[in-house]
Amino acid sequence: MLEEFKKFALRGNVVDLAVGVVIGAAFGAIVTSLVQDVIMPMVGAVTGGLDFSNYYLPLSSKVQTGLAYAEAKKQGAVVGYGQFVTVALNFLIVAFVLFVVIRAMNQMQRREDVTKEDPADVKLLTEIRDLLAARR
Repeated sequence: MLEEFKKFALRGNVVDLAVGVVIGAAFGAIVTSLVQDVIMPMVGAVTGGLDFSNYYLPLSSKVQTGLAYAEAKKQGAVVGYGQFVTVALNFLIVAFVLFVVIRAMNQMQRREDVTKEDPADVKLLTEIRDLLAARR
């Protein structure tokens, strides 16, 4: 069983997946910082200094209004729709960046495929050469 597990764990796909997960986690942290530290402050500046992450709807009469979201959560049940907006924006940015990266990789792959293929005249000349060599 140990030998079988070793074969499974060291298979190329599993190692590639592990590397992808680690890089994905690091990439997620970068995008989260981009959203929270760069994009959301700009959105807040455009909207007059609004900070979406502190928007919430109190569900309990114990929760005082005007508090930061973290403090309001300590007092009782709240719906943090501002935090949801921030996370949804984070997701959209991650999805868009991945789309752009994968699109660029696909375009590079297509260029490599085109350059690897011999032009039609080279293929034809190769076939003629091979036929002449077979006659001799």
